Amino acid sequence: MQQKVPVVDSNQVPLMPTSAARADRWIKNGKATPFWQKGIFCIRLNVEPSARNYQPVACGIDPGSKMEGYTISSAKYQYLNIQTKAIDWVKKHVKTRREMRRSRRYRKTPCRQPRWNRLVNKIRLAPSTKSRWQWKLRIANWLSKIYPITVFVVEDIKATTWGSKWGKTFSPLQVGKEWFYFQLQKLAPLKLLQGHKTAELRKQLGLKKSQNKMAEVFSAHCVDSFTLAYSAVGGATKPSNQDLLIVTPLRFHRRQLHRLEHAPGHIRSRYGGTMSARFKRGSIVKHPKWGLTYIGGEMVKPTKKEPKRKVISLHCLETGKRLTQFANPKDIKFLTYNTWRTRYLASA
Repeated sequence: MQQKVPVVDSNQVPLMPTSAARADRWIKNGKATPFWQKGIFCIRLNVEPSARNYQPVACGIDPGSKMEGYTISSAKYQYLNIQTKAIDWVKKHVKTRREMRRSRRYRKTPCRQPRWNRLVNKIRLAPSTKSRWQWKLRIANWLSKIYPITVFVVEDIKATTWGSKWGKTFSPLQVGKEWFYFQLQKLAPLKLLQGHKTAELRKQLGLKKSQNKMAEVFSAHCVDSFTLAYSAVGGATKPSNQDLLIVTPLRFHRRQLHRLEHAPGHIRSRYGGTMSARFKRGSIVKHPKWGLTYIGGEMVKPTKKEPKRKVISLHCLETGKRLTQFANPKDIKFLTYNTWRTRYLASA
């Protein structure tokens, strides 16, 4: 259960969070309207707030290659802990796309000539690097819309350079994090803390970090994000809230003209994309049988009356498991767009 409820005014400007009892009283009196913001329960004030006093609120970010931690806290309260899964599949997809494109060049079929390299002498981020750091920026941007964050504290990862001669000081990690820092400063002031400084402060607070980086526990990553937030705003030396909100990005496949491998009969069906029977994939919908789910892929299941009838697959919001492949689009009620799924884990 959330200890504090995020509050925004009628213009969607975040205010200081309030207690659950006060939020419930405001809702009953008609002073506020409840809503969900991607897995977090919030309220929107329908009246002008009595005061707009803000305390320093820090967002600690602990980046990682597989899992990442985020903590929102002030000197008095620890509002939220988030553990997210990093996006690590883009590099493999780009490699597959390149191999398939090159193989098509050798087929005895009409095709256009290769274009000249339009990326020469242009500053850009590699697709895999950009997707990783864009994901962190999306989370930070989402949190800044419901919490009055005054400072972001990020653990500065040491980049390992590689290459020789011209590439001796080059690192995709360095390029990506510099881009992330530049974009993050547009939301709130940024403070960096070296990894060894974070470890020293964590030991001073008497906190221990789990060696299992993939474990869905507070001590895996959020213990560091809590330490980072503490370094900016102070407060209690022990975490008062160890509940976790697990955020998993949905994996969308790029639209392809056909599948990489054909089906029996040398049939190559259409694959990928972001639309399923006029619904955007990932959207949260309500089904009379399966309840709250999110949209997956589509396929054609013809009938005598409808030769091109399409059906949609629905997935569980918590686990991502596919519940059905044959949902009728007419039975689905659209609720909201969505690009990730959330799961709440209460501490023992």
